Amino acid sequence: METAVCQVCMHRCRLKPGQQGLCRARENQDGEIRCVNYGRITSLNLDPIEKKPLKMFYPGSLILSVGSYGCNLRCPFCQNHEISMADGQTAVTGSLPPRELVERARKYEPVGNIGVAFTYNEPLVGWEYVRDTAELVHECGMKNVMVTNGSASLPVLEALLPYVDAMNVDLKGFRAEYYRKLGGDLETVKAFIARASRDCHVELTTLIVPGENDDPAEMEAEAAWIASVDSNIPLHVTRFFPRYHMTDREATDVGRVYELAETARNYLNYVFVGNC
Repeated sequence: METAVCQVCMHRCRLKPGQQGLCRARENQDGEIRCVNYGRITSLNLDPIEKKPLKMFYPGSLILSVGSYGCNLRCPFCQNHEISMADGQTAVTGSLPPRELVERARKYEPVGNIGVAFTYNEPLVGWEYVRDTAELVHECGMKNVMVTNGSASLPVLEALLPYVDAMNVDLKGFRAEYYRKLGGDLETVKAFIARASRDCHVELTTLIVPGENDDPAEMEAEAAWIASVDSNIPLHVTRFFPRYHMTDREATDVGRVYELAETARNYLNYVFVGNC
């Protein structure tokens, strides 16, 4: 039996034939790691661009947002856990090949749609679908947006950057320990953000979870690092509400969210508050 190692993210899942990775979207098939959620869609909506959230990329426009299933993190507060934590057997999906998705996107151009957003679950666990669709979207003169946790290898990012016009990256916090708690790696995400911001419009989102990443000193360190990359990168500081496995605490205090946003403004030119 030929074992294969997935190279998409920091987990480097070592898989036996027929075995799926932690993300549930990639599988060893005859010694090769393949994307098994390719074209399998759980969600499709025409959303305001600000919902991604993107504040400084074609504001006031709409974008056709698409999601599949699977994720390579394990955030206990996940808002989309029904699809992000699902696999091919438990997720309710329909088939939507790249060309058909692009045709739908073009159908909504007259009402203000500017392209396609890959979102809802973690799109990078099925990055091949993003690449193939995004290339066709560009051929039609439309835009591509990606909403991601940024927990992917740089070769995957390099393969997508020619086609992605904007992305929002969830920067969960700024402590390695916190990222490990979520099943991720802070340095992987930092490298992803630094590279993406050179060739793509990047905005960041940090969800403030009480007792986890709400220390002003942590936000100061985060904002200072972002500024060292580019002080014009917009940061969305957003309020937590109890979800999924994290219903044991109250929603974030609104005052704390605004306080942390003010801390970030000492370093960054564009800081937005969300969910307040």
